[in-house]
Amino acid sequence: MLQRNFLAGRIIAVTTLGLIMVLAATVTDPVAAQRRNGPDTFADLADRLSPAVVNISTSQYVRREGDEDIPFEQFPPGHPFGDLFRDWLERNPEAAPVPQQTTSLGSGFVIDEDGIIVTNYHVVTGADSVSVIFTDGTTLDATLIGADEATDIAVLQVQPDHPLAAVSFGDSDVARVGDWVMAIGNPFGLGGTVTAGIISARNRDIYSGLYDDFIQTDAAINRGNSGGPLFNMDGDVVGVNSAIISPSGGSIGIGFAIPASTADLIVRQILEFGVVRRGWLGVRVQTITPQIAESLGMDRAEGALISGITEGGPAADAGIERGDVVIEFDGHEIGTMRSLPRVVSQTEVGRRVQVRVWREGRYRNFRVMLGELQDDEVASLTSDLPQFQAQTGTIESLGFTVADITPTLREQYDLRANAEGVVVTVVDPASSAGESIQPGDVILEVEREIVRSVDHVVQVVARADASSHDVVLFLVERGGQASYEAVRFAD
Repeated sequence: MLQRNFLAGRIIAVTTLGLIMVLAATVTDPVAAQRRNGPDTFADLADRLSPAVVNISTSQYVRREGDEDIPFEQFPPGHPFGDLFRDWLERNPEAAPVPQQTTSLGSGFVIDEDGIIVTNYHVVTGADSVSVIFTDGTTLDATLIGADEATDIAVLQVQPDHPLAAVSFGDSDVARVGDWVMAIGNPFGLGGTVTAGIISARNRDIYSGLYDDFIQTDAAINRGNSGGPLFNMDGDVVGVNSAIISPSGGSIGIGFAIPASTADLIVRQILEFGVVRRGWLGVRVQTITPQIAESLGMDRAEGALISGITEGGPAADAGIERGDVVIEFDGHEIGTMRSLPRVVSQTEVGRRVQVRVWREGRYRNFRVMLGELQDDEVASLTSDLPQFQAQTGTIESLGFTVADITPTLREQYDLRANAEGVVVTVVDPASSAGESIQPGDVILEVEREIVRSVDHVVQVVARADASSHDVVLFLVERGGQASYEAVRFAD
């Protein structure tokens, strides 16, 4: 259950050393002891970097479900009935349906003093307007230069009247597990919050997308941190905070950041081309199991097995065949199936690369000129990629869990083909929600706001809780019929 963290619930789309080794390092290596204890303070680093970190506020205007078009819009220009309705609405403006405004918050950071800002795709997707709020309180309207859903990166532009404080991407490839990192962002809409921790793991695959390669950190990351930077101790951005694992939506020390090596490449392509151009090999791959490796005469299960090949594609033209196992691509070892699509996608279109494969008991080398991956080809890159989990959020204060509507959940709960909103998947029968909410219910509105996502529901409920509301009002669809249900907060 993956949770995007800027308004999230639970995996939702965050180590250990031998005691003897730790004690030995303390006694024999004072430098190691200093590294373990961390810097005396993060204050100087925070003072220097905070002005480059911003809050992202987005607004979306949506027409409420069931609202009809304004009557005069249904008539051609000059039609007398249209004029009649228009005159009537001018005298009775309250009768016209008004689109509803919804807002959300996230984080971002400036990478160019002229106003280039990086954030997450999921922070700004679907927004009608985006505002950037700086540490001094200045608010500027932003335009979206480009975004990439596959890696969850977006690039914004503001027009400042003076050069902005900016930060730079560092080399995330040299970052090591155990290195200190510092996150700055906008958790829960509070703004300007600094947290610190270490890199807990690298190359994490959390099944949020085809190109997963996250840095895991225990620096506290919460709802609203999405799109904010993860810094190393030199003040370079080594990651873009994007997701958390949490049973409640708050930090439990497991956060995920997009590595700078990925984010920097995506940002540079967006700035240069307006879109992301990915390399294309023209193959379909699957995982090598120990049994398959044995049958192919391989010493161990490694690489990516080609289960399909595109006729006339780059690989086919170079002589690569179905049944080949890709062991190395352009100097990069391919340890697992998932490594190949990621490495290929980050390679320049039109570049000629060397590909090493295992075929019929020996290694063979091929020279391949990469093509450009098209959006409609992404789904065909792998034959055994696990189905991505629905974004899910648990609202503990009310006692139920909701999820974005996926084809699987639509079929499981027999939902309408065009059902929108989020679906209830778990209800605590002992909670107040157990009296009025059921698994399979589709939540259309929360507190009279049209539901856009799981994150949106979690945010609105949290806002109501913070405002000392006793109950939250939901518009729920069950069996094709909609009704309002009020759910009381737990005492």
